[in-house]
Amino acid sequence: MARRTIDSTIPDLSGKRALVTGASDGMGLVIATRLAAAGAEVIMPVRNRRKGEAAVAGIRAKVPDATVSLRDLDLSSLASVAALGETLRAEDRPLHILINNAGVMTPPQRQTTADGHELQFGTNHLGHFALVGGLLPLLRAGRARVTSQVSIAARSGTINWDDLGWERGYHGQRAYSQSKIAFGLFGLELDRRSRAEGWGITSNLSHPGVAPTSLLAARPEVGRSKDTPQVRLIRALSARGILLGTVETAALPALLAATAPDAKGGVLYGPAGLGNLGGPPVEHRTFSPLLTEDAVRVWQVSQRLTRTTIPADSLT
Repeated sequence: MARRTIDSTIPDLSGKRALVTGASDGMGLVIATRLAAAGAEVIMPVRNRRKGEAAVAGIRAKVPDATVSLRDLDLSSLASVAALGETLRAEDRPLHILINNAGVMTPPQRQTTADGHELQFGTNHLGHFALVGGLLPLLRAGRARVTSQVSIAARSGTINWDDLGWERGYHGQRAYSQSKIAFGLFGLELDRRSRAEGWGITSNLSHPGVAPTSLLAARPEVGRSKDTPQVRLIRALSARGILLGTVETAALPALLAATAPDAKGGVLYGPAGLGNLGGPPVEHRTFSPLLTEDAVRVWQVSQRLTRTTIPADSLT
């Protein structure tokens, strides 16, 4: 089946400073490349410097005049997150775009972060929560657009309030859904608080649909020695243009949400195709688990677990 071309126009981003987590491969690398091609200065915080340097070289091969740089970041370590915030605050330059894209998906066995949190909740949600807290003065100075990458997994499931760390009866997929639901609720609450307190930040959500990214591929660091059957099927369908997107098209909702002049805060962007699995990026209905009244509770619990406090009176 022939695949029709799907793309989005990225506006001129000259003079903008952008930070993309998870930018060393997959969708994150596509996002970083497109931002650099549009003229933005792109910061790529990475856990693996060698991988990051290869990604920067790849961007510069496609965009010779790209302004890109690496920083160190391990989202599964709150100390690392705090160190990045300190580094960038010391540089004292506004951030105009933050795309919270990095993530980990369904380790077969329960793992924990450096701080003892379940790996998916700790990395996908808590790490990014703490990052936004550490960067908030720079985001406010840049009147930034903050786009948080959730997942189609957030359209079902719940937050396991009685056992956030999944210490009893670990279930990788349910824990993944929980991490993305919490992350989405945080992104929506960030926009609400920004409006209420006059922070000047616009926060929205994106999701990539389904595409052959590395999330389900062999990843020894999360205990997966070989590709899952799901990712093999996803690759086959994507290659044939059946329902699903590609890595390139999967990056488009985040790019639309983060850069389009008319992109709104407090909404979700994703693919327009059947089941929102693939297709061109659009604003679409927010997943029902993200429409609950748990956002304030998520914020409060996240502040406690990360020891990150974001009181309005300290930001004025």
